[in-house]
Amino acid sequence: MMTKKTRCGWLPEDKPDYTLYHDTEWGVPVHDDRVLFEMLILEGAQAGLSWYTILKRREGYRAAFHHFDVNKCATMTDEKLEHVLATGDVIRNRLKVFSVRKNARAFQAIQKEFGSFDAYVWRYVGGSPKVNHPKTLNDIPASTPESDALSKDLKKRGMSFVGSTILYAYMQAVGLVNDHMAECFCAPRHR
Repeated sequence: MMTKKTRCGWLPEDKPDYTLYHDTEWGVPVHDDRVLFEMLILEGAQAGLSWYTILKRREGYRAAFHHFDVNKCATMTDEKLEHVLATGDVIRNRLKVFSVRKNARAFQAIQKEFGSFDAYVWRYVGGSPKVNHPKTLNDIPASTPESDALSKDLKKRGMSFVGSTILYAYMQAVGLVNDHMAECFCAPRHR
Protein backbone atom coordinates (compact mmCIF):
# COMPACT_ATOMS: atom_id res chain seq x y z
CA MET A 1 0.00 0.00 0.00
CA MET A 2 1.38 3.38 -1.02
CA THR A 3 1.41 6.17 1.52
CA LYS A 4 0.27 9.55 0.29
CA LYS A 5 2.98 12.20 0.62
CA THR A 6 2.14 15.26 2.67
CA ARG A 7 2.88 18.46 0.77
CA CYS A 8 2.63 22.19 1.42
CA GLY A 9 -0.93 23.32 2.09
CA TRP A 10 -0.93 25.90 -0.71
CA LEU A 11 -0.40 23.28 -3.42
CA PRO A 12 -3.55 22.26 -5.34
CA GLU A 13 -3.98 18.49 -5.49
CA ASP A 14 -5.36 18.39 -9.04
CA LYS A 15 -2.37 19.80 -10.93
CA PRO A 16 0.33 17.15 -11.49
CA ASP A 17 2.68 19.62 -13.23
CA TYR A 18 2.46 21.97 -10.25
CA THR A 19 3.08 19.04 -7.90
CA LEU A 20 6.18 18.06 -9.91
CA TYR A 21 7.47 21.65 -9.70
CA HIS A 22 6.86 21.70 -5.93
CA ASP A 23 8.53 18.32 -5.39
CA THR A 24 11.60 18.81 -7.58
CA GLU A 25 12.33 22.54 -7.93
CA TRP A 26 10.70 24.86 -5.40
CA GLY A 27 13.05 25.52 -2.52
CA VAL A 28 15.96 23.58 -4.05
CA PRO A 29 19.16 25.69 -4.05
CA VAL A 30 20.07 26.91 -7.55
CA HIS A 31 23.61 27.96 -8.48
CA ASP A 32 23.23 28.03 -12.28
CA ASP A 33 23.09 31.58 -13.66
CA ARG A 34 20.83 30.55 -16.56
CA VAL A 35 18.26 29.10 -14.16
CA LEU A 36 18.62 32.07 -11.81
CA PHE A 37 17.90 34.38 -14.77
CA GLU A 38 14.97 32.25 -15.95
CA MET A 39 13.33 32.29 -12.54
CA LEU A 40 13.93 36.03 -12.13
CA ILE A 41 12.09 36.66 -15.41
CA LEU A 42 9.30 34.19 -14.65
CA GLU A 43 8.70 35.56 -11.15
CA GLY A 44 8.53 39.07 -12.60
CA ALA A 45 6.05 37.85 -15.22
CA GLN A 46 3.93 36.46 -12.39
CA ALA A 47 3.30 39.92 -10.89
CA GLY A 48 -0.47 40.17 -10.41
CA LEU A 49 -1.05 36.59 -11.56
CA SER A 50 -0.85 33.09 -10.10
CA TRP A 51 2.37 31.11 -10.37
CA TYR A 52 0.44 28.33 -12.11
CA THR A 53 -0.47 30.74 -14.92
CA ILE A 54 3.25 31.24 -15.55
CA LEU A 55 4.21 27.61 -15.00
CA LYS A 56 1.80 26.55 -17.77
CA ARG A 57 3.58 28.97 -20.14
CA ARG A 58 7.12 28.14 -19.08
CA GLU A 59 7.97 26.39 -22.34
CA GLY A 60 6.55 29.34 -24.27
CA TYR A 61 8.83 31.68 -22.32
CA ARG A 62 11.80 29.43 -22.99
CA ALA A 63 11.07 29.43 -26.71
CA ALA A 64 10.48 33.19 -26.86
CA PHE A 65 13.55 34.10 -24.83
CA HIS A 66 16.25 31.76 -26.17
CA HIS A 67 15.96 29.33 -23.24
CA PHE A 68 16.94 32.27 -21.04
CA ASP A 69 20.39 32.72 -22.54
CA VAL A 70 21.09 36.08 -20.90
CA ASN A 71 23.43 37.23 -23.68
CA LYS A 72 20.84 36.58 -26.39
CA CYS A 73 18.08 38.20 -24.31
CA ALA A 74 20.23 41.30 -23.77
CA THR A 75 20.54 41.83 -27.53
CA MET A 76 16.91 41.24 -28.52
CA THR A 77 15.70 44.02 -30.80
CA ASP A 78 12.48 45.97 -30.38
CA GLU A 79 11.21 44.11 -33.46
CA LYS A 80 11.90 40.70 -31.87
CA LEU A 81 10.24 41.75 -28.60
CA GLU A 82 7.20 42.99 -30.57
CA HIS A 83 7.11 39.60 -32.30
CA VAL A 84 7.11 37.87 -28.88
CA LEU A 85 4.22 40.14 -27.83
CA ALA A 86 2.24 39.29 -30.95
CA THR A 87 2.91 35.56 -31.21
CA GLY A 88 4.58 34.18 -28.10
CA ASP A 89 2.96 31.88 -25.57
CA VAL A 90 3.75 34.41 -22.84
CA ILE A 91 1.83 36.95 -20.81
CA ARG A 92 1.34 39.67 -23.40
CA ASN A 93 2.17 42.61 -21.22
CA ARG A 94 4.44 45.05 -23.05
CA LEU A 95 6.26 46.23 -19.92
CA LYS A 96 6.94 42.67 -18.78
CA VAL A 97 8.13 41.49 -22.21
CA PHE A 98 10.41 44.50 -22.76
CA SER A 99 11.76 44.17 -19.20
CA VAL A 100 13.41 40.88 -20.21
CA ARG A 101 16.00 42.75 -22.31
CA LYS A 102 16.46 45.46 -19.69
CA ASN A 103 16.86 42.93 -16.89
CA ALA A 104 19.24 40.81 -18.98
CA ARG A 105 21.54 43.79 -19.42
CA ALA A 106 21.52 44.53 -15.68
CA PHE A 107 22.07 40.81 -15.01
CA GLN A 108 25.14 40.87 -17.31
CA ALA A 109 26.54 43.89 -15.45
CA ILE A 110 26.13 42.02 -12.16
CA GLN A 111 27.87 38.97 -13.62
CA LYS A 112 30.76 41.16 -14.73
CA GLU A 113 31.04 42.85 -11.32
CA PHE A 114 30.70 39.72 -9.15
CA GLY A 115 31.91 36.95 -11.47
CA SER A 116 28.43 35.43 -11.56
CA PHE A 117 24.88 36.30 -10.58
CA ASP A 118 25.07 33.29 -8.27
CA ALA A 119 27.89 34.90 -6.28
CA TYR A 120 25.91 38.15 -6.10
CA VAL A 121 22.50 36.81 -5.06
CA TRP A 122 23.61 34.23 -2.48
CA ARG A 123 25.28 36.98 -0.45
CA TYR A 124 21.78 38.05 0.62
CA VAL A 125 21.41 34.89 2.71
CA GLY A 126 25.02 34.50 3.80
CA GLY A 127 25.82 31.85 1.19
CA SER A 128 23.47 29.11 2.38
CA PRO A 129 19.70 28.64 2.34
CA LYS A 130 17.67 30.27 5.06
CA VAL A 131 15.55 27.36 6.29
CA ASN A 132 12.21 28.20 7.85
CA HIS A 133 9.75 25.71 9.28
CA PRO A 134 6.35 27.37 8.74
CA LYS A 135 3.52 25.52 10.42
CA THR A 136 0.73 27.47 8.69
CA LEU A 137 0.45 29.61 5.59
CA ASN A 138 0.26 32.64 7.88
CA ASP A 139 3.81 31.87 9.01
CA ILE A 140 5.16 32.59 5.52
CA PRO A 141 5.90 36.29 4.99
CA ALA A 142 5.27 38.16 1.75
CA SER A 143 8.66 39.84 2.05
CA THR A 144 11.63 40.01 4.40
CA PRO A 145 14.50 42.41 5.12
CA GLU A 146 16.61 40.31 2.74
CA SER A 147 14.11 40.55 -0.11
CA ASP A 148 13.75 44.28 0.63
CA ALA A 149 17.52 44.75 0.33
CA LEU A 150 17.78 42.65 -2.84
CA SER A 151 14.86 44.50 -4.40
CA LYS A 152 16.35 47.88 -3.59
CA ASP A 153 19.71 46.94 -5.07
CA LEU A 154 18.30 45.39 -8.27
CA LYS A 155 16.11 48.46 -8.84
CA LYS A 156 19.17 50.67 -8.35
CA ARG A 157 20.93 48.57 -10.99
CA GLY A 158 18.07 49.20 -13.43
CA MET A 159 15.89 46.10 -13.21
CA SER A 160 12.10 46.10 -13.43
CA PHE A 161 9.50 43.78 -11.86
CA VAL A 162 11.78 43.17 -8.90
CA GLY A 163 9.67 44.41 -5.99
CA SER A 164 10.28 42.89 -2.58
CA THR A 165 7.26 40.53 -2.73
CA ILE A 166 8.30 39.28 -6.18
CA LEU A 167 11.83 38.78 -4.94
CA TYR A 168 10.75 36.88 -1.86
CA ALA A 169 8.88 34.49 -4.15
CA TYR A 170 12.05 34.30 -6.26
CA MET A 171 14.14 33.55 -3.18
CA GLN A 172 11.75 30.72 -2.31
CA ALA A 173 11.76 29.37 -5.87
CA VAL A 174 15.56 29.19 -6.21
CA GLY A 175 16.20 27.89 -2.71
CA LEU A 176 17.73 30.97 -1.11
CA VAL A 177 14.88 30.45 1.34
CA ASN A 178 13.22 27.14 2.11
CA ASP A 179 9.61 27.70 3.11
CA HIS A 180 8.28 24.18 2.72
CA MET A 181 5.62 23.69 5.37
CA ALA A 182 6.83 21.83 8.47
CA GLU A 183 4.73 18.73 7.63
CA CYS A 184 5.72 18.70 3.93
CA PHE A 185 7.87 15.78 2.84
CA CYS A 186 10.13 18.33 1.07
CA ALA A 187 10.89 20.16 4.31
CA PRO A 188 14.65 19.94 4.99
CA ARG A 189 14.39 17.43 7.84
CA HIS A 190 12.48 15.05 5.53
CA ARG A 191 15.01 15.09 2.68
